[in-house]
Amino acid sequence: MAEPPFPDAHPDVRAARRSADEYARAFADAAPRLTRAQSVTEAERCLYCYDAPCARACPTGIDVPSFIRRIAEGNLRGAARVILEANPLGGTCARACPTEVLCEEVCVRNVGEGRPVAIGRLQRVATDAVMDRPVGALFNRAAPSGRRIAIVGAGPAGLACAFALARRGHGVVLHDARPAAGGLNEYGLASYKMAGGFARAEVDWLLGIGGVELKLGWKLENAAGLEALRREFDAVYLALGLGSTHRLGIPGEDLPGVRDAVDFIAELRRASNAAALAALETLAALAIGRRVVVIGGGMTAIDAAVQCRLLGAEDVHLVYRRGPQQMPATPAEREWAQKQGVTLHFGLAPQALVARNGHVAAVRFARSDGAGEHSFVADMVLKAIGQKLDSGWLEGSGLTLEGGRIVADDEGRTALPRLYAGGDCRRGGRDLTVEAVADGQRAAAAIDADLKH
Repeated sequence: MAEPPFPDAHPDVRAARRSADEYARAFADAAPRLTRAQSVTEAERCLYCYDAPCARACPTGIDVPSFIRRIAEGNLRGAARVILEANPLGGTCARACPTEVLCEEVCVRNVGEGRPVAIGRLQRVATDAVMDRPVGALFNRAAPSGRRIAIVGAGPAGLACAFALARRGHGVVLHDARPAAGGLNEYGLASYKMAGGFARAEVDWLLGIGGVELKLGWKLENAAGLEALRREFDAVYLALGLGSTHRLGIPGEDLPGVRDAVDFIAELRRASNAAALAALETLAALAIGRRVVVIGGGMTAIDAAVQCRLLGAEDVHLVYRRGPQQMPATPAEREWAQKQGVTLHFGLAPQALVARNGHVAAVRFARSDGAGEHSFVADMVLKAIGQKLDSGWLEGSGLTLEGGRIVADDEGRTALPRLYAGGDCRRGGRDLTVEAVADGQRAAAAIDADLKH
């Protein structure tokens, strides 16, 4: 096949494609908080169902009708307590949870009105109302138990487990390899979903419960390190997430201009987390291609593609190898991307990245229906084809992997005594923040019960 036409001799990758005002608007909150009047009006649409399907659809089991009723009554603190009792990361989930395929999908208002109660946005109203108050205003910590638990991974599962254990009076040391806690919430979600440094504020709020020590910049290197933790602590919970990315395995993958979407999103988050003026300057300094191709079909692919547009890329193509029905990103996320100017393509599998002057210049795809090939010119290519567990440290640990993840039961128990695993690194993990939180909560209950025996 002949190379696609190249309109430029050199890649068009540069910074400052937009003005400061445009960056400010582009990276502002994608779904601003409802006003008090709007939230009451929306809450009054709820039918407060008995055995509500929305509550059953929530992985953390939030009593949705109960918190919505409290919002309608003007009791935001009470609403927040209902939410955070079930899901201590309810603020992040209100912003990033795919409610359209969970609680809102089964809302009975869909039947009569074709529109669910805006459960996610109401959850945000309630949780935001208490974030400027100490966590002790809602929850107390039990008397110290004298037990210490090590948690490896300060993402959603690790944070939820730490908070639940601390409330029970246990001491927790929360380890993480990165310079800041939060995991996916801090480094992996689009800036427009987590505007205003919310992820860090939520972590600070949770740690206000007391009894949790953060140990950052600490990485689990090998089985000996895991064994050392098991000797030092009464229990160990592994909530490592999926730290490595899959490779495309095609020619040209290591060309300049080709990078992992997760690293791109993390870079954007570091920029947008700075103080307002500094954030705008940092965003303006980020180089972006004029023509970008994103390969993948999940939430990471959507977030990366949309943010390329927000940074000023003129032409952004998101290419997925299967059809829209198999695409991991939800229909609402796909629609959001299209509204932001991202063009979606289906049924195209990447075959090669083509170079020109030592830099990526195009991507060649094969059609899944066998009808030939298609190429896209690109100054930049982002890979978003999924992540995997960095399992090098597992050798000799006694843990079992299945499907690339750690084998543990639904409560996090592995085959080794007092060693637990949960979140995305556990077999059966669904790569959703709310699922990871549920895993962390269940593991905390199991650890507490086992330590009392």
